[in-house]
Amino acid sequence: MKPPSAADLLHWYDRHRRILPWRAPPGERAAPYHVWLSEIMLQQTTVATVGPRFSRFLARFPDLAALAHAPWGDVAAEWAGLGYYARARNLHAAAQEILALGGFPETRAGLTTLPGIGPYTAAAIAAIAFNAPVVPLDGNVERVTARVFAVEEALPAAKPRLDALAQGFLADQAARNRPGDFTQALFDLGAGICTPRKPACALCPWRRACQAQKRGLTEAVPRKAPKPERPTHHGVHFLLLDAEGQVWLRRRPARGLLGGMLEIPGTSWREAFWPETEALAEAPLVLNWHPAAGEARHVFTHFALTMRLYRARLPARAKRPEGEWLAPAEAAHALPSVMRKLLVLAGLSA
Repeated sequence: MKPPSAADLLHWYDRHRRILPWRAPPGERAAPYHVWLSEIMLQQTTVATVGPRFSRFLARFPDLAALAHAPWGDVAAEWAGLGYYARARNLHAAAQEILALGGFPETRAGLTTLPGIGPYTAAAIAAIAFNAPVVPLDGNVERVTARVFAVEEALPAAKPRLDALAQGFLADQAARNRPGDFTQALFDLGAGICTPRKPACALCPWRRACQAQKRGLTEAVPRKAPKPERPTHHGVHFLLLDAEGQVWLRRRPARGLLGGMLEIPGTSWREAFWPETEALAEAPLVLNWHPAAGEARHVFTHFALTMRLYRARLPARAKRPEGEWLAPAEAAHALPSVMRKLLVLAGLSA
């Protein structure tokens, strides 16, 4: 089966490429720092969400040295709301390693030695920032490749075959001449034309070569194996306010879910429901805790979370417990999204 023309895709890309804050203008070399930062942010997060957050993050940490030398708390606060917080911890650690190395490794193998950079991210950075001849296999590229070659095997089992087919695009000299642009062209094709539902096949530069369209399989591939149902976990959290209305926050342990991020103190998250007496026994301080009405819900990759909330006011003249005390608006900015939902439940945030 003859692959589609890389030149056709690149011609389309040169006319229709997306303007993204981390992309270099046409004909200019991409800044490795921008490419790396954007790829880490885009892991499990949409382009629409990352766009404004990327610009804000870059304004605060404009280069590698600024990020590497920043206190972890500043990085964590700027990352709040983006989710998957181990990414921020790895980003900070990797910045320090890259600075010590004197710059970014320019190969896929070298990039994978850095914290938080797996095979896909290494391939994307290598291709876009350093024009390495490799095709990173993200969801967009998987979908385009599965349709072009009418691969009916279900994901994730189909990944090795799709990866091999995607690397085969580089047999075309046009793709090898511009691997960074070719990679981004595949991204844009999947994001804007070869979409998961109702793809705009009439506008696709590869429509004549697409086997899925020829066989009437466009909506059917790529197939995906059914996902197991997420279990539900339960937690109880304790919102403490001082006389000025500031919220008590603690920093979570460096390792584990939400590692190093601020939190409203609470119980562990477990599959068993927390009865009130058992939950209150886990309260961080012995106070008159009052339950808030309702529950807050959040969905992580592997489980759904239901949280209940208790509130208390610090008694006059009582010593404030150690941690960070922030006004509700400041807390809403610094907390991860799962914890911000508790502020909403308490009526302290919109």
